[in-house]
Amino acid sequence: MADITIYTDGAAQGNPGRGGYGVVLLSGPHRKEISEGYKLTTNNRMELMAVCVALEALKFEGSNVTLYSDSKYVIDAVNQRWVFGWERKNFAGKKNPDLWMRFLRVYRRHNVRFIWVKGHASTVENNRCDELAVAAANSGNLLVDIGYKPE
Repeated sequence: MADITIYTDGAAQGNPGRGGYGVVLLSGPHRKEISEGYKLTTNNRMELMAVCVALEALKFEGSNVTLYSDSKYVIDAVNQRWVFGWERKNFAGKKNPDLWMRFLRVYRRHNVRFIWVKGHASTVENNRCDELAVAAANSGNLLVDIGYKPE
């Protein structure tokens, strides 16, 4: 099975506000881009949604994945293992529990290594994800982020 490289990014115009995510999946000669926009959401939700959607798009369980993101929120939660403590406490007091539970379900199906990249820098694919996310947020076809809960 080929190794898979994933780039993700999320964007929100206002926080909360219109938002979107962008994903680039690469495996050998194959490339897939995914994006969607939402009427009312947050940047962190879009960053995490991008990761969930990307991992859900994989066709084979047990895939070896290297996932690049400019979201310290997502990368640190996994690499520092905080999300597993949050899960043990049933996400009490944590934001976005719906997406963290969704993430953990799909994360456990694969071998995923997370790498942080500087946003809006020289990482071509991360910049492409940002373009996809912003375009999705600006599209006329926005979805409702049913998990978003105003504070």
